[in-house]
Amino acid sequence: MRVLLVEDDDGVGDALTEALAARGHVPTRVRRGADALTRHHEADLVLLDLGLPDTDGLEVLRMLRKVADVPVLVLTARGDERSVVRGLRLGADDYVVKPVRLAELLARMDTITHRAARSATTLSSVVRVSDVEIDMSSRRVRVGGEEISLTLKEFELLAVLARRLGTAVSRQQLMDEVWGDAYLAISRSLDVHMTQLRGKLKRPGLLTTIRGFGYRLGE
Repeated sequence: MRVLLVEDDDGVGDALTEALAARGHVPTRVRRGADALTRHHEADLVLLDLGLPDTDGLEVLRMLRKVADVPVLVLTARGDERSVVRGLRLGADDYVVKPVRLAELLARMDTITHRAARSATTLSSVVRVSDVEIDMSSRRVRVGGEEISLTLKEFELLAVLARRLGTAVSRQQLMDEVWGDAYLAISRSLDVHMTQLRGKLKRPGLLTTIRGFGYRLGE
């Protein structure tokens, strides 16, 4: 896949670029957030560091999400809970704290792009619940006739629930289907994405939490 690596540390950047290329990917490395915002369209996935010289990576993520839905994996040494939660809320598809084992990073990258491709190509129906319309093929969601903007992970979670409308779906099943492996997913990541999804739908009661089990969409 084409990978845009946004990393200002030469040691980390050179090592990752070499490792990604050795495994068949096509990496392009940039050092500044401004470069990420102008070159994201060239990539199938963005690996985004947060400690950038020109602007904070979270601000780059916020601006990027206004113009593109390219999958973004945050790869940073910033592992405090506040940063992780904020990154996920701003639309990161995954958040990995350095140092990370290369095999795990590659697995997370593959999972993100696989799910994105699956959402774009294999889903074709339109699901309606209340005044919410979920178009699986175009990955568009309308609430009360108005289209809302969802991140890749938010849409994938909604799609899993929509395909099982009115049925309780376990947390493990959601993480398996959206992240590819429940053991690779972060449980709090699921919670953050679901909270963001609820906020965007603005339909209290439509998305129900089943305590100790998972979630249900619709009655």
